[in-house]
Amino acid sequence: MTILYLDTSSSFLYAGIVKDDSLLASVNKNFGHDLSTNTLNEIRALLEENNLSPTDVDKIITVNGPGSFTGIRIGLTIAKTYAWSLKKDIIVISSLEAMALSSSNHDYYIPLIDARRGYVYAGIYNKNYEIELKDQYIKLEDLIKKCDSLENKIFISNDNIELNKESYTPDILKIVNHVKSRKSINPHSVDAAYLKLTEAEENKQKSE
Repeated sequence: MTILYLDTSSSFLYAGIVKDDSLLASVNKNFGHDLSTNTLNEIRALLEENNLSPTDVDKIITVNGPGSFTGIRIGLTIAKTYAWSLKKDIIVISSLEAMALSSSNHDYYIPLIDARRGYVYAGIYNKNYEIELKDQYIKLEDLIKKCDSLENKIFISNDNIELNKESYTPDILKIVNHVKSRKSINPHSVDAAYLKLTEAEENKQKSE
């Protein structure tokens, strides 16, 4: 079983190839605004460096948000087109669950992404990586209150948030092994999990 993992939900490209429970290769690069022009080339390089063709991939696991609106669209477009055109299985995972899965040795994992204006995208996962608080768009102060009573917890984020937190580097093998048995979905049914409206959509609603 050969699996391609893809996460473009931030300015970073996180991608990797897992084959038979081993991580063959991975990419962890900050492309900023050039993410859209580099992602396909990096995937192609990953495959070629491991003597694989696109058809050798059996399954695609892709992050569908929350995070950068533009970044999420880039990754989902690539993953959906790949899966549909070559008839490959596709599974989605949230960026927050991927963050939680990449940490260990705590009873509670609280991944969070800065959503600006005092809000974050966040969730709470227990030591078995089960959902205690579903991923949501929430005020940071409200999230902190919900976490007050939790023992042996860890906040996880790469953003400039004033908390005692752990930085995030994806453990691609652990992420893939945790979700690879989930049911594959139709590529056309894969949707982004933005968790909030875009500013343009919010402004439109206010004007209506």
